[in-house]
Amino acid sequence: MKRYSDLEYLRLSKGQKFLYKLTSFFAAIPRKLWNLVLSIGRFFKNIGVGIAREISDLVQTFKDGDWKTRTSYLVMGFGSIARGQVLRGLLFLLFELVFIFYMIFAGGHWLSLLPSLGKIGPHTEYSEVLDTYSTVLGDNSFKILLYGVLTMFFIIAFLYTWRANIKQNKISEEILRSGKPLKSGKDDLRSLVDDNFHKTLLALPLTGILVFTVMPIVFMVLVAFTNYDGQHNGYSNALFTWVGLENFRTMFSWNVGGVNYAATFGEILTWTLIWAFFATFTNYFLGIFVAMMINKKGIHLKKMWRTILILTIAIPQFISLLYVSKMFDKNGIVNGLLMDLGWIDQAIDFWGSTAHSGLLARVMVILINIWIGIPYLMLIATGILMNIPADLYESSRIDGASGWKQFTKITLPYMLFITGPYLLTSFTSNMNNFNVIFLLTGGRPTNPVASGAAGSVGFTDLLITWLFKITTGSDTKYYLASVVGILVFLVVAIISLVVYNVLPSVKNEEDFQ
Repeated sequence: MKRYSDLEYLRLSKGQKFLYKLTSFFAAIPRKLWNLVLSIGRFFKNIGVGIAREISDLVQTFKDGDWKTRTSYLVMGFGSIARGQVLRGLLFLLFELVFIFYMIFAGGHWLSLLPSLGKIGPHTEYSEVLDTYSTVLGDNSFKILLYGVLTMFFIIAFLYTWRANIKQNKISEEILRSGKPLKSGKDDLRSLVDDNFHKTLLALPLTGILVFTVMPIVFMVLVAFTNYDGQHNGYSNALFTWVGLENFRTMFSWNVGGVNYAATFGEILTWTLIWAFFATFTNYFLGIFVAMMINKKGIHLKKMWRTILILTIAIPQFISLLYVSKMFDKNGIVNGLLMDLGWIDQAIDFWGSTAHSGLLARVMVILINIWIGIPYLMLIATGILMNIPADLYESSRIDGASGWKQFTKITLPYMLFITGPYLLTSFTSNMNNFNVIFLLTGGRPTNPVASGAAGSVGFTDLLITWLFKITTGSDTKYYLASVVGILVFLVVAIISLVVYNVLPSVKNEEDFQ
């Protein structure tokens, strides 16, 4: 690709400038991805260097420390208690006792079963009292995996706390050598509501994020390496076990039981990206256009027009989308009206099963989404448009700029700068827009080529609705849904990282200030 200097670029025509920017953007994607790979490599390298540094510091602290510090390697909090910091030492000691108690009576049991995910499944045993055979439930693979993950997190928390205990002993020794007094329990409590109050406030939400967000994500990722499904629910019918990378091989295979999962995933991913693009930018530009029309001088009843548009937000999507879906059925009001007017001879199958109807259904969900999304963008754009300095328009008007010129040179750049991060989040949220697709079409019409895949894939199915179908119904495949979830995360993460780094809001933060 040819690179132009600043002077050469200015000599290009508008079309050439646009083409140059477009090709530059796509040409930069491989470099951005390579930089991302290098960043990941540096990240893991830094982790390794950090671990080595911590181990070296632990060894050196043990060699140079006094007997109180060395005892703290085994009995957490001993050094703090021996130096008069009783409250701090008791908290360390209490955490160690709780950890030991948990590992002896529960954690060790779950960790021992984690490699196998259970040894004894449901089986029949003869009961002499009842004189009959009855089903006896054995281990619970789901519970083993869940509590195994919880135990691993607890171990990590213990190691972190143990390291903090050693570091605290080292700091205390350095303070005493300098002749300064150590903080008392009252000082520690006062610090929690003063100097370190931010840590006190963040403790509870951080714990909540770890327990209710990070742990479920780790659990979901691990499910992708098992055969957890409707036939192996881990308890009542059969245990599930580890299968390694088998599920990923299935997803990327061209023929598994006559089903092409790789092509199915590729087709759904392509449609998901197309849907996200049109759902984002049609709403964005039309929302700006509607906001500009309503805010234009001379327009009467502005509040009424805004109220009418906001009514689509006030009505729950669950009701409005299901109603619109019924309106466009073969026996719906739209087909009835068109036939009464004589515009069509037979009902249009908007959500039909043919390939042509598949294209029609995709166009329909994009158009209906415009009706849903414009009011949100109208409200956002209205607030931003009111903050654009009026003297910019006055100056451009004096210079002879047309309305289109004012839009492309003032309004749109300002809007893109302010709403750049919103556009990115809107794009990623549209990739996971479950409500519009599922409530409108349920994924219909059925894709005959991919219908043999898990979840009975339809033409309008997104990755998120396909994931939902895989986990419901009579033939649930939770392991495959977990694989899809991981792939969705990777796609969204890569797109977000690449686009975020080219946003003008991030690259030129000092502009428009």
